[in-house]
Amino acid sequence: MPGVTRFGISLDEGLLAKFDRLIGRKGLGNRSEAIRDLIRDSLVRDQWELGDEEAVGTLTLVYSHEVRDLEERLTELQHAHYRTIVSTLHVHLDPHHCLEVLVLRGKASLLKTIADKLIGTRGVRHGTFSATAEGKALG
Repeated sequence: MPGVTRFGISLDEGLLAKFDRLIGRKGLGNRSEAIRDLIRDSLVRDQWELGDEEAVGTLTLVYSHEVRDLEERLTELQHAHYRTIVSTLHVHLDPHHCLEVLVLRGKASLLKTIADKLIGTRGVRHGTFSATAEGKALG
């Protein structure tokens, strides 16, 4: 295969057996694909630790729309970062709660700062931030 390098890995049998079970549970095709996923995940974590690389992420917020001025505060924070927040999705979960999903793109450190501000806004019941790298950074 052009552009592909083969190499060997030495592992303890017990560790390899656990790895093979993980591969099966995740539905990965083979060990090579599983190792590629681990390497990509490590590269993404490293990119986020550096903080100055371009990255993307999703922020999920659950909140009660009945909390006074909460929607206005969330909107103000989002407008303050309109170049970084590239898309939003708003879902009414029930008569009292909303789900908002935001897609962010920019420097990793800025994305983390924005996510922390929004999650930390008084009245947000739960928030999670999922960070990844731009496709070109994954090889």
